[in-house]
Amino acid sequence: MSVGNGFESAREYLKIASQRGSKLGLERISELMKRLGNPHEKIKIVHVAGTNGKGSFCAMISAVLTESGYRTGTFSSPALTGVTDSFRIDCKEVSKKIFAETMAEIVPECEKMSDKPTEFEILTACAYLMFYRQNCDIAVIECGMGGDGDSTNIVKTPLLSVITNVRKDHTAFLGDTLPEIATHKAGIIKKNCPVFLGDALDDDVVKIIKKKALENNSSLFLPDYENFSSLTDSISGINFLYRGINIGVPLGGTYQFQNVVNAINCVEILKILGLNISYSSMRDGLAKVTHHGRFEILRQKDPVIIFDGSHNPDGIRQMSRCIDEYFHGQKIVLFIGVMADKEYGLYGDMLEKFTERAFAVTPDNPRSLDCRILAESLKSKNIDADFRDDFETGVRDAFLYAKQRKLPLIALGSLYMYSDFVKALENI
Repeated sequence: MSVGNGFESAREYLKIASQRGSKLGLERISELMKRLGNPHEKIKIVHVAGTNGKGSFCAMISAVLTESGYRTGTFSSPALTGVTDSFRIDCKEVSKKIFAETMAEIVPECEKMSDKPTEFEILTACAYLMFYRQNCDIAVIECGMGGDGDSTNIVKTPLLSVITNVRKDHTAFLGDTLPEIATHKAGIIKKNCPVFLGDALDDDVVKIIKKKALENNSSLFLPDYENFSSLTDSISGINFLYRGINIGVPLGGTYQFQNVVNAINCVEILKILGLNISYSSMRDGLAKVTHHGRFEILRQKDPVIIFDGSHNPDGIRQMSRCIDEYFHGQKIVLFIGVMADKEYGLYGDMLEKFTERAFAVTPDNPRSLDCRILAESLKSKNIDADFRDDFETGVRDAFLYAKQRKLPLIALGSLYMYSDFVKALENI
């Protein structure tokens, strides 16, 4: 692939690779990274797993590291607006040129492999190679699914391993119980490398993480709330005092306070490990953090429009709390599309008391749940729900309904529909 037309060639190659599906296991990524010279072993890495909160956490940590003067790479998934959106350097999306140049090194090596890597394995290799080639001081790497068998878990000696929380999701791959899921996520814990667990509410989960940490002689850190006070929370962000310093984070959502507690706790760990991060840099970095698709206000009024990528029961439960707190009993118009492997039957119970009307759609993804099935599930919970076969028509109808009745429009579900939702809004 030449750089001139390399971006489109790279995208086409990823489309071909996507047909190989999702496969857990490190055999293919190990071979590919070896062929590339194992660049993941040449940079410092913060490795982040967890059911929910990974994206927000990674955005916060990356903003603080960047503000502290470290050249910081960030890899997250899924991409919301285009493939390059998964890769950021100093909190800015990388250029198509950098992406194409990196892929130009990777594709020939993929083609030499008898068991060719999946799309996510290629993206993972691209992240590690790109951040090494671009001279990043540190890389914040988000797991795609689980932990032990996720391709990002090729890293052997992370600076810090982070498990934001353990909830039910991807049960077909990770198991039906929290202990089973926790066992997979504990797989990112490495020998003599510290680990932070951001949610210590479930005793069985904590027990599994502690056991794995002990086996690996890894220091285990749990959330410390001692120095946090004076929390205020609004639709546009949160403010609080930490060690007497006033900190504001411009991310809405009642769940974001837990994410910022985790981020600040991990900043303190990174300082112990020798990174030079001042409290003023932490404050200024958090004040600049951005993260698309998580309680993102896309329109301020007439109607208010919010997109949140809640896609599993815990995420929907958290979002229900946000609706309750921020809209004070006012009904909402719900726009929703989810993947078929989610426990969507639980969503209606959580959203019924808030929803005046729901519009179900099918996101553009082979794993999506048919909008008819989703609408019927919501109807069974006494929600006035309808479906739209055409995604853009669904957005338009939901918008007009919300505008006419002066109600907030809340888009929930798969992050895979974020880009299409935003584009459809622009066309109204």
